[in-house]
Amino acid sequence: MVENEQKKERVILLAVCTGEEEDTKDSLRELGALAETAGAEVITSMWQNRQNPDPGTYIGKGKIEELHGMVEMLEADAVICDDELSPAQMSNLEDELGCRVCDRTLLILDIFAGRAQTSEGKIQVELAQLKYRQAHLVGMRTYLSRLGGGIGTRGPGEKRLEIDRRLIAERIVTLNRELKEVRRHRDLIREGRAKGGRKTAAIVGYTNAGKSTLLNTLTDAGVLEEDGLFATLDPTTRVLDLPGGSQILITDTVGFIRKLPHNLIDAFRSTLEEAAYADIIIHVADASNPEVEKQMEVVYQTLHDLHADQKPVVTLLNKQDKLAFPGEHPDRPVLHDSRADYVIPISAKIGEGLEDLKIVLEKILLADQILVERIFSYAEGGKLNLIRSRGRIEEEEYLAEGIRVKALVPQDIYGKL
Repeated sequence: MVENEQKKERVILLAVCTGEEEDTKDSLRELGALAETAGAEVITSMWQNRQNPDPGTYIGKGKIEELHGMVEMLEADAVICDDELSPAQMSNLEDELGCRVCDRTLLILDIFAGRAQTSEGKIQVELAQLKYRQAHLVGMRTYLSRLGGGIGTRGPGEKRLEIDRRLIAERIVTLNRELKEVRRHRDLIREGRAKGGRKTAAIVGYTNAGKSTLLNTLTDAGVLEEDGLFATLDPTTRVLDLPGGSQILITDTVGFIRKLPHNLIDAFRSTLEEAAYADIIIHVADASNPEVEKQMEVVYQTLHDLHADQKPVVTLLNKQDKLAFPGEHPDRPVLHDSRADYVIPISAKIGEGLEDLKIVLEKILLADQILVERIFSYAEGGKLNLIRSRGRIEEEEYLAEGIRVKALVPQDIYGKL
C-alpha cells in the first residue's frame, strides 16, 4: 500500500499596522496559528506601517514589490492577509503577486467548514461562506475557477466553482429558511428548560481556552478536546450536579476570536445566543497565555454585542497546571478580572478548582431563593422531590404527622409548595 501525504500549502502572512506594532505582532501570531490549524505551513510574515490600508492593493507599491520577490524566493503558494480584503484588493494583489491571496475571514471560514459536524453547524458555515463569496465574487472569480485544494476551497465552494450571484442568492434564501427552523427548534428547547425551571450556565471564552475540557471534566460530556483553535463548533448541553443536591444545565459555546467575521456572528447567532439566554456566564480564560488580558477583552466585547453582559460572571483562570513552576513568569502581574463576580483559578485538565466552581454556582443559584419551613404530609412526597431537584434541603425530619422540612427554593416554585 502506498500512502500519499498531502503537501502543505506554504504561506506568507501579511498585515497592515495602523496602531501599535506589538498588537500587530500579536495578531500575526494568532493568524499563524489559524493558518496551521487550516493545514498550512507558515514560512514567514511581514507587515507595513500605514495610516490606513491601501484601498486598491491593501499595501503600498514598494511593499508589493518586496513581497513579490519574497513569494518567488521562498516558493510560497499563497499570501494570507490579517484583515478582510475587498474584492478589488484581493484581485489586484493576486495580479501583482502571481499567487493566491486570501484574508483572515476566508481562513476562519475554511477552518469552520472543516470542523462543523452537525447539520446546524454545516448550515451556519455554508451560509457564512456564501455571504462572503457573494460579496467577493468579482475578486474571487479567477481564484474559484482553479482546480485543486487549499485554504478557502473546503465546504460548498468546491461543488460550485462557477456559481453566479443569482444561484448564490437562491441558496442563501434556502439556508436562511433552514436556519430559521433550527432557531425555532432551539427556542422551543429553551422554553422547555424555562418551564422545567432548570437554570443554565453558558461556558464562553477565547478559542482554545479549555471550554470543552472543562465541560468534559465536569460532566463526562465526551466533547472533542484538542490543543487547537475552534476544535468544537457545535454547542453541547449537559446536567451538572451541585454539592447541595440541586442541578444546573451547562452549555459549551463556540470560541471567540479577535476580528471574528460578521457573517459568522450572524450565522452562529442562534448558537451564540446560548450565552444571552443563560442565567450565569462561565468565562474560561487561558491564564498561561501571555495575551490572556487581550483575549478576555475580546470575550467581554463579544458578550456586549450579544447583550449578554448583564449576567453574573464566574471567570475561571484555567491551565494553572502550566503555571505550576515557581518563578516561571516572574515579570507577569498576578491575573485578575475586575468585571467578574467571582474569579477562580482552575486546571480543567486535572480537575483542580472545580469543586470551588460548583460551590460558587450553587451560591449564585441560592441567592434568589426563599426559605421554606413546613411539615408535608406523607402523601405530598412529590413536593419533596420537587424541592430536591430545584432547591436545597437544609433540614429534614420524619414525624408522626409528616415530614418537617427546612429548605431553600426558587421563587417560581414557592407557590407550588
